[in-house]
Amino acid sequence: MEPRILVERDGSIETLTLNRPDAMNALDREMVGALHAELDRLEVDRELTAVILTGSGEKAFVAGADIAELRARRAPEAFDRVNQHLFRRVAELPMPTIAAVRGFALGGGCELALSCDLRVASPSARFGQPEVGLGIIPGAGATHRLARLVGLGRARELIFTGAIIDAAEAHRIGLVNHLSEDEESLLDGARELAGRIARNATGAVRLAKVAVNHALDPGERGRDLLEVLAQALCFESEEKEERMTRFLERKKK
Repeated sequence: MEPRILVERDGSIETLTLNRPDAMNALDREMVGALHAELDRLEVDRELTAVILTGSGEKAFVAGADIAELRARRAPEAFDRVNQHLFRRVAELPMPTIAAVRGFALGGGCELALSCDLRVASPSARFGQPEVGLGIIPGAGATHRLARLVGLGRARELIFTGAIIDAAEAHRIGLVNHLSEDEESLLDGARELAGRIARNATGAVRLAKVAVNHALDPGERGRDLLEVLAQALCFESEEKEERMTRFLERKKK
């Protein structure tokens, strides 16, 4: 069985590829655990200047959380904050992070991209928070990270409607920093951006990241708790159970 995370090091830049292409890189418990293990290592690596996160295959960066796992969760599991803890660790890595997105970045996949400092997208990239269509809400950072990037009005519309937008629209509204010309040049673009970061003083860049993160959102942990409380209620609802059951039954046909 192939590892859930593929690691490639090029000098002071490291690329992590989420490797579950048969499930569109959906975040199951095993993937979450593998990412935590990599973060344990990255957090103490003083030589790294940037980390790139991407997904394997052509279809998805991360299509979202594993719906079968989500359907089984109840309120106590919401308080485990599985993805919330993971994405916070990504956001708080000492070095800048870049999400290189091809294909779908939906639900938890979009939230993972939002937890990175910068986002580069190929023409096939699609972003969205469709959780309300499954009877839950974005519960791992989108309710505040998305609003900071694109503004409250657009964030509300994307979350309330569950709309999925293409790469060009994501770039237009500020969700994406750079668009690659084609699929093949996506990682080249991410590496070029990482290289521009690497040319600067590593210590200064890391301090700048800390300053920006805390200056913009000193009360983020309180908003995380609000998300968990709302998600706990959603996990207990009959509508969530019915909608996720219909989703999984359609997949079997």
